Amino acid sequence: MPLTKNSITGISLDSAGLIALADLSTISERTALIGTSWYIDMLFLAPGIHTQQKASEVNKGELPAAAAMHSGYVFRIENQAMVFYLQRIGEPGHLADVRVKPVRPSDRIPPRHWVALLLYTTGVAMTITCFVVLGWMEDYWAVGVLGMLVLARALNVVVFRRRAVPGWKGQKEPGVQGDLLVLLSQDRWVRLRGTVDDIKLVTSGQWVRELDPMESVATGVATLLVYCAAALAANTATVGALFIASYSCCLSLYWRSVTR
Repeated sequence: MPLTKNSITGISLDSAGLIALADLSTISERTALIGTSWYIDMLFLAPGIHTQQKASEVNKGELPAAAAMHSGYVFRIENQAMVFYLQRIGEPGHLADVRVKPVRPSDRIPPRHWVALLLYTTGVAMTITCFVVLGWMEDYWAVGVLGMLVLARALNVVVFRRRAVPGWKGQKEPGVQGDLLVLLSQDRWVRLRGTVDDIKLVTSGQWVRELDPMESVATGVATLLVYCAAALAANTATVGALFIASYSCCLSLYWRSVTR
């Protein structure tokens, strides 16, 4: 029997849209790990779309103290994404040794990154597939709900890209080798070694600036779109609701398993 929007009967998924409102940190953590947001991210949907701007809070308020071993200068790291990374690799009572260097095209890509890229590509392809299948089944409510989520994602992507513009990173010190000792909470120690300029690039200055008034309006509209999509999801057919809910949950769980 061909698949139609009435293929599933006897069950109700009127509240399936509420999944989009789950405050999962998947999207905000990924944004912090890559340092920005790509335009194609608007096609990667997962619960927590309305929390992307909270990527600047992934460090949970921690601004660890750091000491430059080559100069004796002491400061706090205020790059939230870098602090989040250090928190992930640090272990209580241990010293983690990290080499800071630019990424080159010839560098070998770890298998873990290939898995993440595969899942990301699959997620984007699934969004496009959902649009095609739901349109073919003529479940236009489901297409509209999915479109609202994509639009909300697009607004957040554009706003975050505007915020994540590299700023001041200190005076250039070409060729000078650096050695930075960082003390995090829970007695975690991290040693960063590399050129001073490379270390400054990831530790000094501001990662993302605060929202300006227009950006605040845009993120507010995006949040309202997510809530409206959840409310209107009750009008979709059971098959459409199942498509949207199932694939969003799968993408979120798969991505968290890779980024952890």
